[in-house]
Amino acid sequence: MVTHLPKPKACSIALVDAIVAERASGRNATFFNGLAAEWRKRIKYYIAEHGNPETVPTWSKATDRRTSFLTLYNTPRKDSSQLPILNQLRDRTLRFCPSCGEEGTPNTLDHYLPKEQFPHFAITPLNLTPMCDICQGAKGTKTTDKSGRRMFLHPYYDEFLASQVVHLTIGRPFSAPNDFFLKPSPDLPNELFELVDRHINGLEMECRYSKFFRDEYIRLLRLSQEARDAGDDVRKDIQKFKRMHEMRAVNLWPHIFYDAVVKNQELLDYLANGDLPAML
Repeated sequence: MVTHLPKPKACSIALVDAIVAERASGRNATFFNGLAAEWRKRIKYYIAEHGNPETVPTWSKATDRRTSFLTLYNTPRKDSSQLPILNQLRDRTLRFCPSCGEEGTPNTLDHYLPKEQFPHFAITPLNLTPMCDICQGAKGTKTTDKSGRRMFLHPYYDEFLASQVVHLTIGRPFSAPNDFFLKPSPDLPNELFELVDRHINGLEMECRYSKFFRDEYIRLLRLSQEARDAGDDVRKDIQKFKRMHEMRAVNLWPHIFYDAVVKNQELLDYLANGDLPAML
């Protein structure tokens, strides 16, 4: 699930001035000089609106010259102002995708507002977040649903993501659950609940979570049997697993899993005292 990230240190507005200055004697000098003031204004509006696609408009002058903007991102010059910023954003030491919570280093940068529709934000640091390939494929160029509501959480601006926002419900039978459900936290205000729900569905997270859940559940059954054979307290062991994962991030898949187990007293009783599957 999405994790709140600190904002990039690079100034998104100052970068515009640097880009325009670097093109002062180039063939695109007139173009960039002519729109510099409006470009800065639109970035300021992006920041004020937290990149919300419900309110941040497209810009025809930018889309008409999309290639000029996309070149800044796709093929930056070695001495360009944006290259070290892009490299720094790509060099994050994250070990999980901040958009879905799956473990593994994100392989790419995502444009929160897609560069195809918003090319003037193609190199805006606040519009660039680390993301795994699967999330980026699922997100594509989508921004809002059919009702015009934003679909995806923003790792830099949605500060409530510092708390757990997704809850897992484990179905029956406990020996081999047939169903599980990923839902937004019931403690969220209705507007945020619906936003988190759109994010979950938009990134196809429940389907993607299924294999992880089943593998993790089988491992839990095995660990519970080993703890019982050793005379250990199964409940305490599971609490330790939860705390261990919680220290990394509350919206990572393993923590969401163990949080669901800890909160299910009937399941804990089964793991501690029930007839666990012999095939394990």
